[in-house]
Amino acid sequence: MSSTAAGPLTLTQVLEVAHRANPTLLSAAQHLSAVRAQEITAGLRQNPNAVLGTQMTTLDPGDPNGTEFYQFGVQRLFERGGKRDARLATARSTTALTGFQLDDQRRQIDLSIRQAFSRMLFAQKALGIARENLADYQKTVALMKVRLDAGAMDQTDFDRVELQLAGFESDLDNAQLALRQGSIALQTLMGVATPNEQFDIAGTLDPPTVTTTIDQLRSDALANRPDLKASQAQVAVSNAGVKQAIANGTADPTVEGEYERAGRANTVGASLNFPLRIFDRNQGEKERAKYELESSRLALTALQNQVLSDVDSAWAGYLAAQSQAARYRSKYLAEAAHVRDNLQFSYRNGNATLLDYLSALSDYRQINLTALNADLQLLLSLEQLSYATHTEILP
Repeated sequence: MSSTAAGPLTLTQVLEVAHRANPTLLSAAQHLSAVRAQEITAGLRQNPNAVLGTQMTTLDPGDPNGTEFYQFGVQRLFERGGKRDARLATARSTTALTGFQLDDQRRQIDLSIRQAFSRMLFAQKALGIARENLADYQKTVALMKVRLDAGAMDQTDFDRVELQLAGFESDLDNAQLALRQGSIALQTLMGVATPNEQFDIAGTLDPPTVTTTIDQLRSDALANRPDLKASQAQVAVSNAGVKQAIANGTADPTVEGEYERAGRANTVGASLNFPLRIFDRNQGEKERAKYELESSRLALTALQNQVLSDVDSAWAGYLAAQSQAARYRSKYLAEAAHVRDNLQFSYRNGNATLLDYLSALSDYRQINLTALNADLQLLLSLEQLSYATHTEILP
């Protein structure tokens, strides 16, 4: 994919594009198809063998050294012990395992896309704040220039006011850079080979309140996580491997039928070749498969514990981020704006010191960015919770 569609894209649209064009996902899907094709090989039966032979074909019919001899036969090995069924079971369970691994890879890429989308929204908001702050402070500098020209302000104080422009201009430059880099990162995850500078997204940093309980989230995670399903499928693969190892320990007979012609005599015959598995009965593979099965069962138990730990950690992160974001939205943002506006008005009218005004301005800038970052962290914590449970917590 070389470019993205015109117009702002929603998160749903971005995910749809990524599922169609992300090369990592496309590669994993092709790998799944390759693994599924192994089921065909696993289900194939043994081919028969044709045997042709001839002797003394250069002799004359009356040569006393012997007569011409011709032979034709067909051999076929017959598998015993359910080998074909065991191979099919192993191949099918491996296909299921690979499918769940693809789902988990998609889950991981979706998390990266959601996080990149949120960070780009943050960069958009930060850029808007930086522009607003710069424009507002430029008005202050213009008013102070009028006071300087009128002799109501000395040059040193004006220079101190004007020097603050550097910080606001730096904020704007950094915000523009962050937005551009965020856009490139998101488009790359979508599968765009050449990121478009006009790429834009639409969304909000105001996440919904989670109404479900931690117990429900744990249940959802145990029921939905594709990596857990992949671990369960690995147990099925290992179990099929045990059955296949047992089946491979049985002896397979080879049946042969043949026709012979010696001179004018015609004969037919049959033979049965049955290997005697006295020493090699596939004992090593049987033992290995047994331990592999137990290993996969223990790995499943470990992953189940890890899934619950992931949910608990993501939930704790969400609660902390929610509390912090709520404090800024309900209190500190309004207070910072109130203090800045009052001291800005007072300073412009000569009723406050320059130091007080600059301090209030610095606090306002810091509180705004911190509050915006708190909103981002809350959104990221919800995305992590969605990832841990493999549920759509965010609409």
